[in-house]
Amino acid sequence: PARMRTYLVTGGCGFIGSHLADALLAQGHAVRVLDDLSTGKRANLQAAAELTVGDVADTATLARAMRGIAGCFHLAAIASVERGNQDWLGTHRTNLTGTIAVMDAARETGIPVAYASSAAVYGDSQALPLAEDSATWPLSAYGADKLGCELHARVAGLVHAVPTTGLRFFNVYGPRQDPLSPYSGVISIFCERLRARRNVTVFGDGGQTRDFVFVADVVRALLAGLRAVSREAPVFNVCTGRATSVLDLVNAIADTLGVVPEISFGPARPGDVRASLGDPSAARVALGFTAETRLTVGLVSTLTE
Repeated sequence: PARMRTYLVTGGCGFIGSHLADALLAQGHAVRVLDDLSTGKRANLQAAAELTVGDVADTATLARAMRGIAGCFHLAAIASVERGNQDWLGTHRTNLTGTIAVMDAARETGIPVAYASSAAVYGDSQALPLAEDSATWPLSAYGADKLGCELHARVAGLVHAVPTTGLRFFNVYGPRQDPLSPYSGVISIFCERLRARRNVTVFGDGGQTRDFVFVADVVRALLAGLRAVSREAPVFNVCTGRATSVLDLVNAIADTLGVVPEISFGPARPGDVRASLGDPSAARVALGFTAETRLTVGLVSTLTE
């Protein structure tokens, strides 16, 4: 194994970030985390990691956090589309200004940055599966800011010689995803309700499809992404290439728990994307990354946390 290095994980107390911190510590590295704890939880982080509670868009805080690190994983974001609708400017400050601040701090020493983008950059494209060269047409402030992150990563490479990799996460799920948060993944909400033998509400007819990718696979994609950074600012889908309908998902969770689901249907939500499916082939070729966790296996881990 490579010698011990120190890595910064912004948003490292969050769902994906804390799993990444665990993986880095398991590899023998030192981990520094910058998180404002607005949605992340201190309890998600091992004591071995060093935590700075602070704002990712604050340059002085970032300069300190970036000192002496071998690489930065930038995951800090306000992932709520709803929050983006209500607090457009505030979420923009975290989601895009925060990313520019990270890349600006990285340019002092040419620190490599692997950062989270999102399938939200594609909007409601009908041309499935979505490949990295598919049209980007975001429907939300969150998606627009994530696309902005990718554009500024290009500037970071071309103008400031900062090597980056962007990772367009599809629907990530797994342990530590908070079912109580209003913008949590549908999987954690369904798991919690079905486990408590409560009915689940499906909006629309339940035929809408998503590409659900397990958090442990996302962590492997991030690690591979940092190894593959370039000034060309490459961007890759992190997905399985398999579509699952919301109804199939409910049934799969119910099967795993051994319960019969009670499903009620609500009105379709405005702006809800009907079908989302990613093409995983570019990440397989360039990063050697494949999301290998089957949904049934990922659900067992999620339900036994």
